[in-house]
Amino acid sequence: MKRTLALLATCATALGLTTLATPQAEAATGCKVEYTVTNQWSGGFQAGVKVTNLGDPVSGWTLKFSLTDAGQKVVQGWNATWSQSGSAVTAANVDWNRTLATGAATDLGFTGTFTGANPKPTAFTLNGVACTGSVGGEEPPPDPDPAPGTPVGINGQLRVCGVNLCNQYNRPIQLRGMSTHGIQWFSKCYNNASLDALAKDWKSDLFRIAMYVQEQGYETDPAGFTSRVNSLVDMAEARGMYALIDFHTLTPGDPNYNLDRAKTFFASVAARNAAKKNVIYEIANEPNGVSWTAIKNYAEQVIPVIRAADPDAVIIVGTRGWSSLGVSDGSNETEVVNNPVNATNIMYAFHFYAASHKDNYRATVSRAAAKLPLFVTEFGTVSATGGGTMDRASSVAWLDLLDQLKISYANWTYSDANESSAAFKPGTCNGTDYSSSGVLTESGALLKSRISTADSFPTG
Repeated sequence: MKRTLALLATCATALGLTTLATPQAEAATGCKVEYTVTNQWSGGFQAGVKVTNLGDPVSGWTLKFSLTDAGQKVVQGWNATWSQSGSAVTAANVDWNRTLATGAATDLGFTGTFTGANPKPTAFTLNGVACTGSVGGEEPPPDPDPAPGTPVGINGQLRVCGVNLCNQYNRPIQLRGMSTHGIQWFSKCYNNASLDALAKDWKSDLFRIAMYVQEQGYETDPAGFTSRVNSLVDMAEARGMYALIDFHTLTPGDPNYNLDRAKTFFASVAARNAAKKNVIYEIANEPNGVSWTAIKNYAEQVIPVIRAADPDAVIIVGTRGWSSLGVSDGSNETEVVNNPVNATNIMYAFHFYAASHKDNYRATVSRAAAKLPLFVTEFGTVSATGGGTMDRASSVAWLDLLDQLKISYANWTYSDANESSAAFKPGTCNGTDYSSSGVLTESGALLKSRISTADSFPTG
């Protein structure tokens, strides 16, 4: 059952930094906080906190409040660094939302547990300034539908039907989009301007969020990376794009090395995003140096964790040989066809790099697509190293094949990495232009031209 408690609070003094112009000058003041319980179940709940700066711009903020029941505990938060000591809860800014211009707002949230009546928090302060206000209405407005005309607005909740990805009308569709690079390295590339460009100018259906587990990724800060992924899911949802959450395992190649981390991560993001229609889960990026049996065993342990919270979302399973259906290990699709994962509403990942993987890989996909639901969650127009010259002929042959078979895809990468697989020239992410010919690489120009053509999603 959903319930909402909205707390609108207005600060009477400065939200942050005081002005240094003259001894008499004072910063403009004011802030607003909205607290909302967006979902509640037996012993648990999810809450959102929206902070709006009505005063001068600030850089760096801390929100504090008190939980009023001893049984209330914060379990997992997003879009801030969360901590709790007794009944006192603190949420401090993270890098991407530390600055709040006048009139700017930032959305935070957390999941929690309770044993009593789950009353609303009290004693909100922002940067040490007390906020006061009154309680709003008890019942929330209905969740807004995705914007009409957007990929999510048209297709709604996706499902697997036969060997196809299908929309809410049970019609096969193809999603076309872009993948981030590692969000630990290229976080500055993923902001309002770049996501607006991806949705409106590139007309992308899909935004893949590549969260590395090792290589300075999730294992170094599980809460922080979980929060960043959730924030990017929200940004994609706001623009009507599907969000593919990629648990980017690469080194070591055996996904079972990260089994416990995967269970923790997916339990959290699935619980937090279960009500959304735009989320797809990719549970192991590129298994390598490991058997299909081991990959299958991993999948059959992680999938139930997601299903416990989110029974409807599509889940994508990585395949052997860097998600090549085993081809890069000298095998082929028959090992998956003859021994599929014991789960429903799943697809299998296939990855390729056009300059390295050509006719024999395309032949495998053509055969496998008749028996397995495939999703190209990552591909490049260059060599498997991510560098070298773009192979236009092979790239176009691949894209034509995927279009013909209605296989969805995400290109590596929507970033300004100093490699030829990147869509943008180095330095692009320091600015606000993510669409013009002046910032696109040869690969970026090709992908934008392909993705931005009409989808013509079937609705009847």
